[in-house]
Amino acid sequence: MSASTANLTDVLIVKGACPHDCPDTCALEYHVSDGKLVDVKGSSTHSVTAGVLCTKVAKYPLRTYHPTRVKTPLKRVGAKGEGKFAPISWDEALATIADKFRSIITDHGAEAILPYSYAGNMGMLQYGSMDRRFFHVLGASQLDRTICASAGAAGLTVTLGSRLGTDIEAFAHSELIILWGTNPITSNLHLWSRCQEAKRRGARLIAIDPYRSLSAEKCHQWLPIKPGTDAALALAMMHVLIRDDRLDHEYIARHTLGFGPLKERVADWTPERASAICGIPAADIEALAAAYGATKKAAIRLNYGMQRHGGGGMATRTIACLPALTGAWREASGGLQLSTSGAYPMNLGYLERPDLMPKRGGKLPRVVNMNALGDALTVTNDPPVKSLFVYNSNPGAVAPDGNVVLRGLAREDLFTVVHDVFITDTARFADIVLPATTSPEHDDINRSYGHYDLVINRRAIAPVGESLPNTELFRRLARTMGLTDPCFGEDDESLIRHAFDWNHPSLAGQSFDALERDGFLRLNYPKKDGFITPFADGGFGTLSGKCEFYSETLASRGLDPLPNYVPPHEGDASDVAKEFPLALNTPPLRNAMNSTFGNIDELMAGYGAPTLQLHPADAQARDLTDSQRVRVWNRRGSMQLTMRLSENTRPGVATILWGHWRNHPGADGFVNDLTSQALADMGGGATFYDCRVEVAAL
Repeated sequence: MSASTANLTDVLIVKGACPHDCPDTCALEYHVSDGKLVDVKGSSTHSVTAGVLCTKVAKYPLRTYHPTRVKTPLKRVGAKGEGKFAPISWDEALATIADKFRSIITDHGAEAILPYSYAGNMGMLQYGSMDRRFFHVLGASQLDRTICASAGAAGLTVTLGSRLGTDIEAFAHSELIILWGTNPITSNLHLWSRCQEAKRRGARLIAIDPYRSLSAEKCHQWLPIKPGTDAALALAMMHVLIRDDRLDHEYIARHTLGFGPLKERVADWTPERASAICGIPAADIEALAAAYGATKKAAIRLNYGMQRHGGGGMATRTIACLPALTGAWREASGGLQLSTSGAYPMNLGYLERPDLMPKRGGKLPRVVNMNALGDALTVTNDPPVKSLFVYNSNPGAVAPDGNVVLRGLAREDLFTVVHDVFITDTARFADIVLPATTSPEHDDINRSYGHYDLVINRRAIAPVGESLPNTELFRRLARTMGLTDPCFGEDDESLIRHAFDWNHPSLAGQSFDALERDGFLRLNYPKKDGFITPFADGGFGTLSGKCEFYSETLASRGLDPLPNYVPPHEGDASDVAKEFPLALNTPPLRNAMNSTFGNIDELMAGYGAPTLQLHPADAQARDLTDSQRVRVWNRRGSMQLTMRLSENTRPGVATILWGHWRNHPGADGFVNDLTSQALADMGGGATFYDCRVEVAAL
């Protein structure tokens, strides 16, 4: 095996990949001296990364060598939630887990064991390989991993047929960029550099967001939309485009399906009608549509915030129709990007081995939606969840309806195992805590959901303490439980080489050796002007091969086959809005990534305690003043924190930037105690931004 290294004086440079939940998936250089990680830099030869890293990853040694890192297996010695543990050996930890699992399977069946993981590590091996094999062989409950992107992915797929989009590097050549529900300075830094380059060349940048983010501040225009009303705005844009004949008729005729019904649908979606719903002046909607229709090199960057509400799948679908109306897909620097994750020829069946799952009565093990973890742990089920195994996630902080989740985690009869780098909000409730590696400590291979490159990650340092990667943990646990399937003997190098289908056309002419040599590899897709253009000549992945304005797939599911506006569960017209008139918006802090970096003081110190931002008009209506301590609450939970007057949040919207952990001083309560387990219209997605609250002085 090649180490993908080069010696520079006394520093060893090892090629790596950022594993965190970000579309940029940067190619890294781990700098190692005397066996220690001394620096992490962005690869200067990887065109996307271009030598630049976000603050979080640029300071990665702080995380790898953090003084509170878990270095040995631990067992609980205090009350659940107290966070008191004593060191034990790996042998004792694995034996304890195996014995408990055997007992649960005997008494309740394997479905009483629930794995819970997500994107704390997005390397193909660490995200889902040996772990899935283990739980599949057991016959444990399956987890529906829907907490982030599933509503938007479903909406995009029924419209375009795949999760493909505009090449990130082509944005630099766009003439109009619409940042729709995204703040790339925080969550897509390398797209932002392309937006800035386009701006210098004369492009116009428009941000559509309930909150004037760091990115929105630097755009030419900020359109402060009401949360969850994006589809209404898109329908009005279509109305104007069709009314004013700002269409590419040839592209529509050749590469779309259902234009006639779409035209009828949007006929009464006037800017005035949409304005009353989304809170953007009709004149601004007219101007936005006119600018979009007049610009072929118009690119829309969607992000996942705008699909985290009751109508999130339909909203994504509706917006995704826009580039096909104007023919913006013809241009490399036109079109739309929500995700590029569908571009990769992944061998998930090989990595995860779903064929190993037993069928009982002709049925596979039950599926539990991760957004409904609170109910799964507290509502009577058959069988009940008797063990929770958490890795690559921190549901005690990130799962919705947090009070219910914590109540479940506090159950004395729930055996909880957490494999993590730190004692997280979830690990505080664990019976067994296992030490996990960070990315410089293991091998992996990564895809991206924001560009079209594979990126290799090679181990640069020995694991800190007794830490193990997910793959080795589940190999050892399988042996301890006496599982004999040969799949548990496969090593990480074999998994890496089988993670993708190297015979797929998108990898034609490419080789693993080239990936090893360079650290990254671009997929083969149609190009124009040197950039990947997935739909310049049609070629959509739907059954019709066209962009489907009318979707028979949705019709067969009993859903509206045409783009439409699906109101949020807790929208303006809902009963809950009468009691709780403010929409809660919870975008991430710049130096946070969900909860991953929330305990790194050097990254979080500049933010202080969590605060509530309220528009002056909303504060005045409640007799509130700047820097006042307030209570924000709904029927699910409450927080006490400091309120700040801000015109960065639109009237009617309360904003809390999040990324803090529960024990952060200065706030009583936690933001996800307010959010709901309700699901979106498609894909079982989360609805974090579909949440109503009220605010009052303490």
